[in-house]
Amino acid sequence: MKVIGTFAVTAFDPTDVVPDPPIATALPVGVVTMRKEFAGELGGSSATLFTSAFDMTSGAGTYFAMESFEGVLGDRAGAFNFVHSATTSGTDRSHEFFLIVPNSGTGELAGITGTGGLSVDAEGGHHIWFDYELPEA
Repeated sequence: MKVIGTFAVTAFDPTDVVPDPPIATALPVGVVTMRKEFAGELGGSSATLFTSAFDMTSGAGTYFAMESFEGVLGDRAGAFNFVHSATTSGTDRSHEFFLIVPNSGTGELAGITGTGGLSVDAEGGHHIWFDYELPEA
């Protein structure tokens, strides 16, 4: 099954978490907590741990995010984790990875497996899709 939706970041809060011991690199590494709200064929919210090595001036870098989603995919409610990462030169996305974490589903989403993806359109709108399978009821 596939669902497509949009999301808005509703909180983006940098933390004090940094690598220990500190190692100087050309791009600083940081950790942010995020909240998102989803709409479309999926609805709900997520809490995210977002780690990146990023140049804030150019927008270039790589991120890795672990999200805990709670809501509805199609007509099924529950929660699950998904992980995604990508690299950008500031205007593109490459080396993308997206996976629903196996064995993380609850409720009607128990047993969920699959992949998905994220994109940002020219107007800055954020889009997400899940291509997933659920066990037979």
